[in-house]
Amino acid sequence: MQGKIFAGVDIGSLTTKSVILSDGAVLGTSKIQTGIYPEKSGEEALKKAMEITRCQAEFPDYTVATGYGRISSPYADETVTEITCHAKGAFFLHPEVRTVIDMGGQDCKVIRVDKSGNVTDFIMNDKCAAGTGRFLEVIASVFKVDLDSLGSMSMQAKETVPISSTCTVFAESEVISLLARGEKSENILRGIHHAIAQRITGMSIRVGIEDAILFSGGVANNVGMKNALEESFQKPIIVPSFDPQIIGALGAARVAENRYNS
Repeated sequence: MQGKIFAGVDIGSLTTKSVILSDGAVLGTSKIQTGIYPEKSGEEALKKAMEITRCQAEFPDYTVATGYGRISSPYADETVTEITCHAKGAFFLHPEVRTVIDMGGQDCKVIRVDKSGNVTDFIMNDKCAAGTGRFLEVIASVFKVDLDSLGSMSMQAKETVPISSTCTVFAESEVISLLARGEKSENILRGIHHAIAQRITGMSIRVGIEDAILFSGGVANNVGMKNALEESFQKPIIVPSFDPQIIGALGAARVAENRYNS
């Protein structure tokens, strides 16, 4: 017999994600580009995730929306901040986690989590593209490569070319100058990843870093970024095998389950 169905929808500035849970197990997920109408993107992602589950229910028993576009979610029973949802999603996958570093398309967050998966402190950079997927997209366009190639290219570096700026405009100009000077692409990319990691390390000082550390968001798929963070923090970083870009939606589904049962 099918148990109760719970849904989480994370409407990001670039990507909308949805996760369906039942009896503590993930039944289905979906991920689409966020359009100009966030409410429609949320509904579409939820519908696709429900279709994947092939469950008999037409609608979830309880739905929580989170993320940039959560205020436009008429299909949701409740909206919850992405800070809470990322903490709950990370804790669901790895209960030992005490720090979450989330790097999305337009912002970066460092979140402290207690032994129950509750947020104890956080800091968010949403005013500058540094440390976000958007920054790396700009860099990828300079090198004329796919965004997914940046991490593996940086791992081929034999040395690190220092990057003095993580401002998108200045960094782009700096990279162009370094290429014109004859610096190798992979060495420049390693320098870029390390500059971002150092910025995030500086952010984290304000909230503190405790083991274990989990890396979520779309940028977590970048092996070069993970490596740079480990070198900067001098600590191991967990990248979940479950798609790290869906951690927020997973956490929203967990919140939905808890709200319904409380």
